[in-house]
Amino acid sequence: MKGKKLILILLAVMPMMMTAQKDIKSERISTFMFQATYAYQFPGKDTKVLYDNNNSLGGSILYKTESNWVFSFNGNFISGNNVNISREELFGDILDNNGEIITGDGIYGSYALFERGAHFQVKVGKIIPVLSPNPNCGFFVQGGLGYLFNRLRTEFGSYVSPPPALAGDYLYGYDHMRGGFAWSGEIGYLYLSNTRVLNFSISLEFTQAYTKPLREWDFNLMQKDTNSYVDQYIGIRAAIYIPTYKRKPAEYYYY
Repeated sequence: MKGKKLILILLAVMPMMMTAQKDIKSERISTFMFQATYAYQFPGKDTKVLYDNNNSLGGSILYKTESNWVFSFNGNFISGNNVNISREELFGDILDNNGEIITGDGIYGSYALFERGAHFQVKVGKIIPVLSPNPNCGFFVQGGLGYLFNRLRTEFGSYVSPPPALAGDYLYGYDHMRGGFAWSGEIGYLYLSNTRVLNFSISLEFTQAYTKPLREWDFNLMQKDTNSYVDQYIGIRAAIYIPTYKRKPAEYYYY
């Protein structure tokens, strides 16, 4: 009997679900969306002392309400190939008279410095349907709160062993790793096509983090770094979206 009642309930609800399905072309809809995003960022404040321009690559899961509010959680990895600190400033007494590093093999070794980091945050935003193909997209503003960290990464050539002074945990004393609370603001344009084929956004983003050193020792200072820092990133962000809503079936079918 319970099974028959469940089937009757489903048969009664299904038509209601079909008629409740909305058309994105003319109606506001609620939907989950997945996002893949990339930004080119410019450093500010204390960040630019160590780092140059960088790339930010990540993803998000979003929920858009019928009233065009957007709630999301995202994570972005920070990667930069250029730094502003010199090898003399960073490694100091480890360098020989020629300004080179002698590896564990007793030879001059090639190495490179990079920026690495990550930024995790929750965001709340509002879509304003202006200059858009449907009422579910247009210009948007949003803000976020989260956590950001960055550090210097030293990579040696694969054919050499690191010098003893930079092997193991000693390397952590030179990476200037710091992290802390971060907030962000973003303004841009979101496009959601009527056919789900093309969905993207382009925006300007500002991020500021209040960070503290995360290492117990800094070899540049020869003590623990107890300073506080303000890390800033200003970037141009592009994203593509995969919405999960179902298209409303056509009202008429022709054979």
